[in-house]
Amino acid sequence: MAVIAGNWKMHLGPHETRGFFKDFDTSVLETGHELILFPSTASLGAAFLARGEAVKGIGLGVQNIHWEDAGAFTGETSAPIAANAGAEFALIGHSERRHVFGETDEETTRKVAAARRHGLVPVLCVGETLAERRAGRVDEVILRQLDAALGDLDVEDKRFLVAYEPVWAIGTGETATPDDASAAHATLRARLSDAVGAERASRVPILYGGSVKPENAEELMAAENVDGVLVGGASLDPVSFAAIVRAAGKPR
Repeated sequence: MAVIAGNWKMHLGPHETRGFFKDFDTSVLETGHELILFPSTASLGAAFLARGEAVKGIGLGVQNIHWEDAGAFTGETSAPIAANAGAEFALIGHSERRHVFGETDEETTRKVAAARRHGLVPVLCVGETLAERRAGRVDEVILRQLDAALGDLDVEDKRFLVAYEPVWAIGTGETATPDDASAAHATLRARLSDAVGAERASRVPILYGGSVKPENAEELMAAENVDGVLVGGASLDPVSFAAIVRAAGKPR
């Protein structure tokens, strides 16, 4: 079974969100793959209601959380508020949070812990910049970012997802090759195995994210060690998102 997630970023307001669910081809749910959408915080309520009415097989998440449960943090969303609003997942450490808003590894550690405290499934994003790739630092960077979240992982057997998203392939039209994705995912899986044991590590889906679209989704998801995809722009359109789900084929 593949995990196919869509990060809507700062797109699709509540009205457009209702339209997405209205137009989404629910027959793709019969493929048996797991689908997750990350709408903007302002559209989460609309997504929750629309999903409840018609598309119950799609999980919902938030794109970011604060590590504190409450407080004077204007503009932030806490894990308990996100969960109360219907979120089941939380994206943490997305490249835009790291490179646009300056989020640190220490902050991702605290956010992963906050998500788990309140029953949200963390989806930790890791990935290198083009300069880091050219310098041969891919493994160093993605393992450092993964390690920031591992301290809490061995406490309880709760669900956890990782998304490898090379920064240079996000929103650029550039895409890592299937071999690039397989190599990075193998590195991440090995570190997970060292941290929590091979059996538990095998149950952590590792997704690829970075300019995923219907045209390349099948090849990427067929690559070794790739358990699914984190889709950006192509997830905004219900037709293209459904096409990516179909591209996953029958569950492995």
